[in-house]
Amino acid sequence: MSEHKHNVLFLCTGNSARSIMAEALLERMGPDSFNAYSAGSKPKGRIHPMAMNLLKELGYGTEHFRSKSWDEFSGSDAPHFDFIFTVCDNAANEVCPLWPGHPMTAHWGIPDPDGKYTDEQEEYQAFLKTCQQLEHRIKQFIALPFETLDQDSLKEQLINIGHDINT
Repeated sequence: MSEHKHNVLFLCTGNSARSIMAEALLERMGPDSFNAYSAGSKPKGRIHPMAMNLLKELGYGTEHFRSKSWDEFSGSDAPHFDFIFTVCDNAANEVCPLWPGHPMTAHWGIPDPDGKYTDEQEEYQAFLKTCQQLEHRIKQFIALPFETLDQDSLKEQLINIGHDINT
């Protein structure tokens, strides 16, 4: 990969679980090549406790994560993103801000793990599955041969990652 670190934004409506987990995963898996961010169109203002507990259990430092609006990334002092991925269906269907630099976008929808469960173990398993699905997609993303793909081929690869039935 080139010397340029790619800025990646993960979007979800509430920015409380999926997008936060994706940010954490990319931070850990691609620190030399990527800067990871997350935001929501209607942030909940808190990270889901199960998402936070899972990240801590997996050894992530969690003190810097917070639920935030995508408006934080639309100003002139915001990072210019190279890639923006929606990880929930609601965010994919919303009208997004105009992002500086015309980043490449793709939808990587994953079901919301925040649901009604019979017990804490069932809830934990749902969040773990979500984290594993995100990890699988991010592994595919960081393995892409960015230097050799033209824009159309790269876009196709990003879309294919979001359609991967193995996640």
